[in-house]
Amino acid sequence: MRIYNTLTRQKEELKPITEGEVKIYACGPTVYNFIHIGNARPLCVFDTLRRYLEYRGYTVNFVQNFTDIDDKIIKRAIEEGTDYKTVSEKYIAEFWKDAKGMNIREATVHPKATENIDEILDIISMLVEKGYAYAVDNGDVYFSPAKFPEYGKLSHQPLEDLEAGARINIGERKKEPMDFALWKGAKPGEPAWDSPWGKGRPGWHIECSAMVRRYLGKTIDIHCGGQDLIFPHHENEIAQSECCNGVPFANYWMHNGYINVDNVKMSKSLGNFFTVRDVAEKYGYEPIRYLMISSQYRSPINYSVDIIEQCKASLVRLYTCRDSLDFALQNALDSVPENADAIKAQLDSRREQFCEAMDDDLNTADGLAAVFELVRDVNVQVLNSGSRELIAYAVQLFDELTGVLGLVYNRNTDASLDADIEAMIEARQAARKAKDWARADGIRDELKARGIVLEDTPQGVKWHRI
Repeated sequence: MRIYNTLTRQKEELKPITEGEVKIYACGPTVYNFIHIGNARPLCVFDTLRRYLEYRGYTVNFVQNFTDIDDKIIKRAIEEGTDYKTVSEKYIAEFWKDAKGMNIREATVHPKATENIDEILDIISMLVEKGYAYAVDNGDVYFSPAKFPEYGKLSHQPLEDLEAGARINIGERKKEPMDFALWKGAKPGEPAWDSPWGKGRPGWHIECSAMVRRYLGKTIDIHCGGQDLIFPHHENEIAQSECCNGVPFANYWMHNGYINVDNVKMSKSLGNFFTVRDVAEKYGYEPIRYLMISSQYRSPINYSVDIIEQCKASLVRLYTCRDSLDFALQNALDSVPENADAIKAQLDSRREQFCEAMDDDLNTADGLAAVFELVRDVNVQVLNSGSRELIAYAVQLFDELTGVLGLVYNRNTDASLDADIEAMIEARQAARKAKDWARADGIRDELKARGIVLEDTPQGVKWHRI
């Protein structure tokens, strides 16, 4: 597999530190609100990366953090008349509702910043001892990027250019504009922990360095996140980690592109800001996941009503194919056609096409194209064969590839529906027999609005959730 490395600006062959194992750290959310569709992209992209690496036989140690102490969390706690812990736990729970809705698997570990204070303090102390960081009289501790000659190597900007946009805000006591906080001295009414410099709390960047070292080691294989994190967050992680540990921090850096809304960058100030929950309530969760992997991850994605509807339509094609395979399997014959080997070879070529795409810097767009080529093969050759062996072969391959992409996960595998939905389907059938087409169409539309898609076939009514 070849990965585009933000650090070197080129595709490189993936060579894990430990053969057969890949250590990945993905920056998680700051839990003060519902996640937005911009957050959804790295969740879906790097969940797919993990799935694919495991599919290819790697053991993946995947760590994704929760930032559970931050200025935004404290502000939200004040607004809600509660404390930071209540706010963070509330929105971690809301995160999981959305993540599970998009079929995001749990990481190997989901550490929280507040669970790693000792590790954070240990790294800060070493940075102060080595002369890369300094404390000021109000209890703040700052890191000095000027003392790390390679600062800017991830964002590919020299320190002088980065300094041009930096400033010292009111209340800050740092020596230089580019210096950033490792530890923030306690303020009245804010949560605080003991430290050698007095009570305080960690800065944002240091928590990830601490959790990477604790759960994955001093050098990891892949560090990933959104493009917006390249500077300053990931740049600062590199600086403080490499100055503390004396070894490279991460061998590969992967960053997904931005999301635009109707071809304009998403922004709260522009009023084109959508949470995952907002979108899911209208269109369901799976179309969101489909959208996030429908383009190569480094390319920008455009979100619009038309595009999300297209994603739903594409998913209907996938579900229809899978359901057709199940229907065909029920009435399949044990006989094997003469061209069975040729058909199997054609199906196998779709697996090869899929892996070739995914090996090329996780090109999920071309990976999806291979899946839809498989759908065409199924419709043209497999279903018409009537062969149990070929149909079962296609089922296994279809589930294999869609499983890597994390799609087609809302199938009706237990053949059961809620009683009211069952009644609606029976009522629609009765209306059709009575030739009350308006009533039948109305029921069909109501079911679709509830996420149930019907398909009338010679074998009966097929349905699936979206």
